[in-house]
Amino acid sequence: MAVSLSATGFKGSWGSSVLGDEYGMLVKSVPNHVRVGKPLRMQPMMKNVNEGKGLFAPIVVVTRNIIGKKRFNQLRGKAIALHSQVITEFCKSIGADSKQRQGLIRLAKKNGERLGFLA
Repeated sequence: MAVSLSATGFKGSWGSSVLGDEYGMLVKSVPNHVRVGKPLRMQPMMKNVNEGKGLFAPIVVVTRNIIGKKRFNQLRGKAIALHSQVITEFCKSIGADSKQRQGLIRLAKKNGERLGFLA
C-alpha cells in the first residue's frame, strides 16, 4: 500500500480512505499550479520632506487653498523662474561660472524648502 504526494494531494488507499467520498471533490478544488504575479513596485513620489514645516508653510498652504492648485503652481513656477534669473544676473555681475551659479540655485531651493516656500 503506497502513498504518493502530488500537486493535487495524496493518492493511494490511505488518502482516499481518510477522506472518503470527499477526496474527488478535494482534488478538483485544488489548483494544479499557482500563479505568482510580479511584486507591485511603488511609483517614486516627488514630495517635499519638509512639507508643512517652516516659517512660511502655513501662508503657502492657505494661499494654495484659496487660489487653487493649478493657478498656484503656475504662480510658483513664475516666481522660481524669476528668482533663478536674479541669481543668474548676480553671478554674471560677480563673474561666477555656471557651476557656482548652479550651486547657488540648489542652495536657494534647499532654503526655500526649509523656510516652507515649497510646502
